[in-house]
Parts: sequence; C-alpha cells; structure tokens
Amino acid sequence: MSQKIFIPVCEPTLCGKELEYVTEAINSGWISSAGKYIEDFEKKFSAYCGVKYGVSCSNGTKAIHLALLAIGIKAGDEVIIPSFTMIGSCNPIVQIGAKPVFVDSELKTWNMDATQIEEKITARTKAIMVVHIYGHPVDMDAVLKIARKHNLIVIEDAAEAHGAEYKGRKTGSLADIACFSFYANKIITTGEGGMVVTNNEKWADRAKKLRNHFFGEPRFLHQEVGFNYRLTNMQAAIGLAQMERIEELVEARRKNAQLYNSLLKEIPGLVLPAEEPWAKNVYWMYGVVVDEHFPLTMPQLREELQKRGIETRTFFIGMHKQPAYAHLGIQGEFPNTEYLENKGFYLPSSSHLTEEQIKFIADAIKQIYQEQKQ
Repeated sequence: MSQKIFIPVCEPTLCGKELEYVTEAINSGWISSAGKYIEDFEKKFSAYCGVKYGVSCSNGTKAIHLALLAIGIKAGDEVIIPSFTMIGSCNPIVQIGAKPVFVDSELKTWNMDATQIEEKITARTKAIMVVHIYGHPVDMDAVLKIARKHNLIVIEDAAEAHGAEYKGRKTGSLADIACFSFYANKIITTGEGGMVVTNNEKWADRAKKLRNHFFGEPRFLHQEVGFNYRLTNMQAAIGLAQMERIEELVEARRKNAQLYNSLLKEIPGLVLPAEEPWAKNVYWMYGVVVDEHFPLTMPQLREELQKRGIETRTFFIGMHKQPAYAHLGIQGEFPNTEYLENKGFYLPSSSHLTEEQIKFIADAIKQIYQEQKQ
C-alpha cells in the first residue's frame, strides 16, 4: 500500500438506493418537509428501535432540544449528564435555561458512572440523560433504578449508537425517550438529521408540533413558540435507503472492530474498546487509549499516524472544562473524563473500511511502537 494513501477517520457509506430515492423525491416535487419518505423513515426507524413513535428533525442536537421540551424541562430545572460527551448533548439543556449537572465516567466503557448519579440529585433534578459513548450502551438497569426511586425521566442520547443493544434490547427503547443523529459520520446518515423516538404518544405529538412552529387550529394560530426543525423529504429518502442496509452497516462496524482488536491486542500501552457481556457495542468510532506503557503520548502517536496518511481524532473534552459553560459555576472533579480526553483518540472507523486498510493502520502502529522502543 502506497505511503501516499489517505485514510479518513470516517466517511458515509452510500451504496444502496440513496440516489434512486432522492431522484424520485425530486421528480415528485416533494423536496421540502412533506412527502412520503419522511413518514416512511420515521416509521421504519422507530420500529427498528422497538418503539411506537418517531419524530424526525433537522439534526441530533435539535432532537435533544425537542425531547427536553416535550417532557417539560424548563428554565431552572436540572438534568444530570456525563461530562464526557460531545457538546451537542449539553447545549440544548443550557439553551432552555436549565442546568446540566455533570457526572464523571468509568474507565472500562467510557460511559457515565452510574454510582455517582444519586449524589448529584437535588430538588431541582428532573431528568437523567445517558449518552451511549462511541457505540457502547450505558448500564441502563443501574440508571433506571435510580430514576424510578427519585421519579426522574430518563433520556437516551443515542446519537452514536444506532443498533447497539443492552441485554438484547436496542438503544432507543431503553429509556423514556431517546434521541438520534444522522450526521454524515453516523452509522446511518441523512447528511444532517435527527430523530426523537418514544412510546409516549403525548410527548411525540408535542415534539411534532414544536418542530414545525407549533401550528394549530386554525393553522396560523400558534399556542406556543415553536421552531423550524423539520427534516426534508430528500434527506428522509437517503435515510430510508440507509435503513434498508442498517444491519449490514452495523455488522461492518463490528467486524472492523474485531479485526482491529485481533491486530492491536498485543501492543503494550494501547487500551482497546470494551464490550460488556450484556452489551452489543456497534463501535461507531473505534477508540483507543494510550497509557504510560506506550513509548509515545497520544498526541505524538497521532502525529506519527498522520505522517503515514492515517487520519485520527481526539476524544471529547469534558463539558466541565468548556469556556462556554463558565457562567454555570460548575463544581466537582472529573478525573476519568480528563484522563480520557488526554489519552484517547479514535482510528478510521468507516463502515466500508477494507481489511487491507485496517491491516495497514495496525501495521503502522506496530512499526511506530517498535521504532520508539529501540
């Protein structure tokens, strides 16, 4: 394999009927926020998750915003959330005027540490938002037990976990309401897009109204301030084509991870992603942690891989460290989150990675290790 090759960290896999369906949507004239593909996509995706209702929207962040508003989160409320997540999980909480309350992660799955949740609950706490980091589901029984004890709503941020499973149940069906992203690097994509899924008809109806300016009866009489968070029929056409191959795309991610695991497992100082016995990890991103036994630091290893044409990306920076949230007066220590952000990064993770590419990446890491150990 030529050293001039460039392997991107993640690309969409579009090799089904995406073009056929988008062309049909264009030819029909239904190119905006109405058309058959929207309803078909919502029904097929929610059914795949194992829930009754799906409400599509313009992106995953907006899905979280709609879910929070649908369940009644208001200014002054508190929502417990992991610090180790992408800022899109947290921004909607702040935009509502509610307060995110952060918990640290545990170091095996990198998900929120459920043992820290209860100590963060106050009289203002209204919900717990779990985030299935990089495709591995959270230990939901532990979270739900706490939530039911304190009468809290549980939200899944499953933006990174399409098709992941907890004890045989798919993400999206594990809590009271769930949110997905269909950004270009997700396991299935609509380019940009998101969806709220739930079994609660009242919440689903409210989310539908909120995403479309809260039109009412008569049409131009609006009882509440709504938003323009609609998905287009063309985007939904892509999504429907992706749904036809979702199991194939999920299994491709898992097969790639298994190959990575087999090739990298003997390298000292490289901590590979976990899969708990009760979980099905979909490895949205194949992440590794570079500990003190590796001869280079995480940034140094990334730099060496970049020289070889291998794109990587660092883990998230904790929400408790974000300058945008300085006004919140965040308190507490989050050592595991900081450990992960300082030592973790992910390797190329596209569903259509070839065996040759994965072997090239693994060989590059082995070569770097040997060179630095000499």
